[in-house]
Amino acid sequence: MRSYRYSRWDGTQESLPVDGEDLLEAMADDLASHGDLRQALRNLMQRGMQGRMGSGFEGIREMIERLKQQSRERLERYNLASLVDELKKRLDDIVQQEKDALNPPPQGQQGDETTNGPQASDDPAVGADQQGAPGVSPEASGQSGQAGTGDNQERRTFMDQLPGDFAGRVKALQPYNFFDPEAQQAFDELMEMLKQQAMGNAMRDMAQRFADMSPEERQRLKEMIADLNRMLDQQVWGEQPDFDGFMQKYGDMFGPNPPQSLEELTQQMASRMAQMQSLFNSLPEDLRQELQEMLSAAFEDEALAAEMAELQANLDFLAADERPSYEFSGDADVPLEQAMQLMDELQKVEALQQQLQDVGKAGSLQDVDAETLEAILGPEGRQELEKLRELERRLEEAGYLKRQGDRLELTAKGVRKIGSKVLRDIFNRLKIGRHGGHRTDRRGIGIEARLDTKAYEYGDHFSLHLQQSLMNAVQRQGKGAPVRILPEDFEVYRDENLNQCSTVLMLDQSRSMGLNGCFDAAKKVALALHSLIKMQYPKDSLHVIGFAEYASELRHEDIPSSSWGSYYPGTNMHHALMIARRLLSRSRHGQRQVLMVTDDGEPTAHLEQNLAYFNYPPTWRTIEQTLQEVKRCTREGIVINTFMMKQDPYLMRFVQEITKINRGRAFFSSPSHLGQYVVTDYLNNKRRRRIA
Repeated sequence: MRSYRYSRWDGTQESLPVDGEDLLEAMADDLASHGDLRQALRNLMQRGMQGRMGSGFEGIREMIERLKQQSRERLERYNLASLVDELKKRLDDIVQQEKDALNPPPQGQQGDETTNGPQASDDPAVGADQQGAPGVSPEASGQSGQAGTGDNQERRTFMDQLPGDFAGRVKALQPYNFFDPEAQQAFDELMEMLKQQAMGNAMRDMAQRFADMSPEERQRLKEMIADLNRMLDQQVWGEQPDFDGFMQKYGDMFGPNPPQSLEELTQQMASRMAQMQSLFNSLPEDLRQELQEMLSAAFEDEALAAEMAELQANLDFLAADERPSYEFSGDADVPLEQAMQLMDELQKVEALQQQLQDVGKAGSLQDVDAETLEAILGPEGRQELEKLRELERRLEEAGYLKRQGDRLELTAKGVRKIGSKVLRDIFNRLKIGRHGGHRTDRRGIGIEARLDTKAYEYGDHFSLHLQQSLMNAVQRQGKGAPVRILPEDFEVYRDENLNQCSTVLMLDQSRSMGLNGCFDAAKKVALALHSLIKMQYPKDSLHVIGFAEYASELRHEDIPSSSWGSYYPGTNMHHALMIARRLLSRSRHGQRQVLMVTDDGEPTAHLEQNLAYFNYPPTWRTIEQTLQEVKRCTREGIVINTFMMKQDPYLMRFVQEITKINRGRAFFSSPSHLGQYVVTDYLNNKRRRRIA
């Protein structure tokens, strides 16, 4: 019996955990069909499950669809081409800010420009780099904050003569000593951002330190990139690069966890440059070229820019897969920094989709990046992933699964549960066929009770039918109250004498059973019968025999994983009946019966001197030996009932011959109704009324 504990919701509690019993029921049809536990778990993970009272979990398919929706929302919101215009506008604003500083309001409103106007940058490094810059005299560029009127006029002329394209303006402004410190700072920030975006995808940590590097450190960086390009060239041409020597020389530049091989270094750098490459791939050709020129223009050192371009080309050539492109269709503007972040997010979404699609194929749920999933889908996305990871544990705790090394197997309890589900489905179909559907939440398998009653006699089981007993008293006594019940008014349910029964279920495992789609239905019958007997008639016995070229007894634990077909063909009813007769000979009391489930009822093999002989069409010898075994079963009082799923008049002849010899019965059913036929026949044979 379940019990529930209620407490105030604080946002941390898990909704009702998924019940192990419900999980196995959700997997029951798959397990009854193919018996592959791993595949059934994968199918359940794919489709998810809606449990009771808010329990259950989201399936992988739904999770993938949510990730796709995240991508669609980004693509439908932004206009990627706007990032080029945004960079131009930032540079235009900086130029205009400098021009405004060089052309202050008339004297009297603002004051004398030489004493009160914006001052030149006093950064010593900037001054050293800008000696002899166009539009700036050496004296002015070297004296921070002391630019005279003549110097400002040169600056005005220089600013008015700037090239019209972005790259040309950047190259011209790099040695320029801005008069407005704020404009200088804005320009420096723009240049550092462009350098970091150009470098950051390949060497993110170094790019973040690039602004603080000394000239010597920048020279060493350039040498490192050049040596790395030489190693990559050697790798492309099949030579053996000296990676150890490279790391001895530059290992300190790769942080506390440096790569251990050239392949690892290449993989790290290629994955980091993927965002920039995807950005280029997503732009039209003209904008792609323009953006490349913008990024290259940020490097004062043309040699470093050339090495960076070569490095990106090498990494792109060595990349295992082509960088994806994205089609943006929105209107919202996006700056370069945000565009790079968008590329990163879109690639993470694609990687998560691939990880989820690979579950059960090349990967597992442990390969799914939970932190990234949480970043994209929020905390609830990670919670759904954790629920999926918990399925095996919950089934183990419920006693339905066990581990044998790396393998998962169903327990006997799990097999009984599957049979219970199959049996309940069969009874539900029987009820729908007779009286319409009726669903109950009460657990367990119920068998419809007999409603026949009789007057109570001494010695009868006192199963009182209260309503009929009261009616008898009212009819005897007439009107009035209270109603007095006498012993002669008692009405009891009529007893049924249920025969003890020993059953052998013979399952045809020949190729035709699988090719015609009949074997899954046959397995479900075996599981349902086993569950029915264990739960309702524990004194009865059931044995299951599978037969193809040879016959063998199947343990009930092995039924879900049993399959049809074998390397050698054959339908050896003869061998199966021999084993059935031996098993039933152990039962000396009660009814003994064989229930044979087959698709075509045609024996094509028999046993001689413990060897199977196959022939198609069946030989006279095979038919004779099989019918001889039918006669032996008949002499020993074993009833053979045959359930055949292919209604071919020619094939029916042999089954009719069996019924003629044995005086059993033959049923001709489709696979979808096989379970109803077999279970109903079993129950009908169990009941024999006692004559009162």
